[in-house]
Amino acid sequence: MKSLLQNIRVLDLSRILAGPYCTMQLGDYGADVIKAEVPGRGDDTRQWGPPWAGGESAYYLSVNRNKRSITVNLKHADGQDIIRRLAASADVLVENFEVGALSRFSLDFERIRAVNPRLVYCSITGYGQDGPWSGRPGYDFIIQAEAD
Repeated sequence: MKSLLQNIRVLDLSRILAGPYCTMQLGDYGADVIKAEVPGRGDDTRQWGPPWAGGESAYYLSVNRNKRSITVNLKHADGQDIIRRLAASADVLVENFEVGALSRFSLDFERIRAVNPRLVYCSITGYGQDGPWSGRPGYDFIIQAEAD
């Protein structure tokens, strides 16, 4: 049986919850999801436990199924080049860094679009790309506290 997104490649530069959940859903529908993680420690949530499942964080596992993982150091030119090469063959890029953080690594929308103009670049933020709160982190508990 064909999967809905079987011919779609997703480059996952996200971490914690919103981004990994988004890309997990794409993977559930058959997309080829490549998750880039920090060398030596991976996604921050790999260490969030208990509970643990087979020695891994249940939290991490709950939003990262159906993905292939690589480690990439975005602070180094070689790592940035790896991301650009992956983005060149991807259909979708999902990231949830602080607004402007990827521009420090030359991996912002404008520069990635130059590598692959057809790429869908999805940036997940708590408060949008601009405006008075754009620089604030948008973790779940913060949003809940502000929404009473």
